[in-house]
Amino acid sequence: MARAAGGKGGRTRRWVLFDLAVLLGLLALFVASLCLGSVGTTPAEVARILAAGPGDASTAAQVIWQIRLPRALEAVLLGGALSLSGFLLQTFFNNPIADPFVLGVSSGAKLVVAVVMIVVLGAGQVMSPAASVGAAFVGSLVTMGFVLLISRRVRSQSMLIVAGVMVGYICSAATNFLVAFADDQSIVNLDNWSRGSFSGATWADVGIVAVAVIAMAGAAFALSKPLGAYQLGEPHAQSVGVNVLGLRMLIVLVSSLLSGCVAAFAGPVSFVGIAAPHLARRGVGTSRPLLVTPACFLTGAAFCCGCDLIARTLFSPVELSVSAVTAVFGAPVVIALMLRGRSGR
Repeated sequence: MARAAGGKGGRTRRWVLFDLAVLLGLLALFVASLCLGSVGTTPAEVARILAAGPGDASTAAQVIWQIRLPRALEAVLLGGALSLSGFLLQTFFNNPIADPFVLGVSSGAKLVVAVVMIVVLGAGQVMSPAASVGAAFVGSLVTMGFVLLISRRVRSQSMLIVAGVMVGYICSAATNFLVAFADDQSIVNLDNWSRGSFSGATWADVGIVAVAVIAMAGAAFALSKPLGAYQLGEPHAQSVGVNVLGLRMLIVLVSSLLSGCVAAFAGPVSFVGIAAPHLARRGVGTSRPLLVTPACFLTGAAFCCGCDLIARTLFSPVELSVSAVTAVFGAPVVIALMLRGRSGR
């Protein structure tokens, strides 16, 4: 009994220390995002500008309040959302490499955004943030539905991932077909969106993202207890009173809304949904959703905030695609963690 209590206490301490370390790292990256750029500022100057409010007319204040601060906040919120979505899908499919990008969910979101942008609106029309969120969410949900239908017929996890990749290719092919008949401006808008970037974030965007992500993150945390039972198998979950069908529907709904929100405002962002949950589980030393869920959000937020900072400043004034930077850092992390887990076994 004492050993069990000590083990539980040790996991809790490890969870607290990991979350605190990630939170401090996130704060450091957030401050760096506000300080670094073509208009350089010091942390003291940033603190003074933030304390003075958005009424300051200086160039540095305008850059921080109108460009860097909303962009950094959006990167934090969407990074956490993408990480949570990946964790939910990995739990749902019991597969460590399941995430919205691999399963074709991002490609489905892109297809519906392209349909609305090219077919419904046409030339000279700009999609509103609400329309972008709605289109990306519908695309995410429909694509996830196809993957779920395939999962009922395919029991092999590796074949399920292959099926998800094939669904993604089909959506990408349909998108390319639409692009062939689109006007130049729509092609440019869709191409810029599909590269993945947090640039151009506005306070209106941040408001919509904050409401959607915070609500869905709260829903994901509320699912922690039934998710813990679900991890032990559907028969066990049913034996302790979990409505498995309802839980599966909620997982799909929450993960689709989270990934749809990311796709709408930042475009397809790769590897965050795979790498961040792995790092969070390794950091807290357990797979319990009650502990992993907040760690996932913080890890994804720090990961995206750091990658966005690199994408914006590494080759300034040229800005890289944030998806390219997340792939550069995320892919080696996943490979290293998998090799380490294999050698440990």
